[in-house]
Amino acid sequence: MRGIRRKEKEINDKEELICIVQEAKYITIAMCSDNKPYLVTLNHGYDKDRNCIYFHCAQEGKKIDILTDNNRIWGQALVDKGYVQGMCDHLYATTHFMGRVTFLTDYEEKKHALTVMIKALEDEPEKVIKKQLTRDSVLKVGIGRIDIEIMSGKKAEKTIISM
Repeated sequence: MRGIRRKEKEINDKEELICIVQEAKYITIAMCSDNKPYLVTLNHGYDKDRNCIYFHCAQEGKKIDILTDNNRIWGQALVDKGYVQGMCDHLYATTHFMGRVTFLTDYEEKKHALTVMIKALEDEPEKVIKKQLTRDSVLKVGIGRIDIEIMSGKKAEKTIISM
């Protein structure tokens, strides 16, 4: 695999890569079936103990069909730090990851995954957990787990003018 060309932008610290995944408002994952690429953007929650990302979804659809056929994905979490006016530059931090998706069926793991996501996304997670995590709702929702195999990242924290 080719390395990062701009070594000064490379992120080598695993904790920093994880922080980006946790801070990002969403992730985007790429998948492929029959040599046709497909891309989706997802809400998510990162489980540090299990080094995985959870996402919720419908129980059927194109994404489910593709991932059932080929569960390998490449994903990205992006923290947009804004365009710098007058400098033709953009500041960001990004984590890329490769992994495999498994769709959960076990009630307890689905409940755990939803708890991880709610804690990552909600301002008052305990209220939402109490109200939303009923046995019926947990069983009805689709949950994907991305088991991360590789992480890498880049960041631009300041503008660099190169002529």
